[in-house]
Amino acid sequence: METGYQNIHQPIIDRCLLGDRAAQYELYKLYSKAMYNTALRITGNQMDAEDVLQESFVNAFRKLKSYKGTASFGSWLKRIVVNNAINLVNKRRLEVEPLESHGVEEEPVEQQNDRDLTYDVAMVNQGIMLLPEGYRMVLSLYLLEGYDHKEIGEVLGITESTSKSQFNRSKKKLREILKEELKYAG
Repeated sequence: METGYQNIHQPIIDRCLLGDRAAQYELYKLYSKAMYNTALRITGNQMDAEDVLQESFVNAFRKLKSYKGTASFGSWLKRIVVNNAINLVNKRRLEVEPLESHGVEEEPVEQQNDRDLTYDVAMVNQGIMLLPEGYRMVLSLYLLEGYDHKEIGEVLGITESTSKSQFNRSKKKLREILKEELKYAG
């Protein structure tokens, strides 16, 4: 198969395909931390993220024969993690607030002047965890996981314009959270 893509972990993946448990553990060690962080950003809950991580690796090892090597193994695995995390959140019946219920199609992008404010990574991560679920999911999928609004709409079952609006609202809410944290920190 000529894909032009060479997976650096293909020897480990090949051993996993043969049922080698040590290779499975090796692959788990290579990817578990990043995949846990992805699950945590979407679920917002450590226990849920751990459940998603475990379920995702079980699914990945079960479906490993379907991995074609046309993209990195990490990308393929991340798609499984994101789908499992979204499914878990959807099972909890927490819905993204639909724009249609407000009679608004799309909100304009607000330009904020936060140049005087300095945020560290830990503070931003903590702020993201304080966002309402719908906001956090859209923000995480767009900014951190690299999905576009059309893809987000498809996986969450919302319109592209709803995704854009939720993203704008999430940025505004995150700014408010971070300003509050700075107020109490300073």
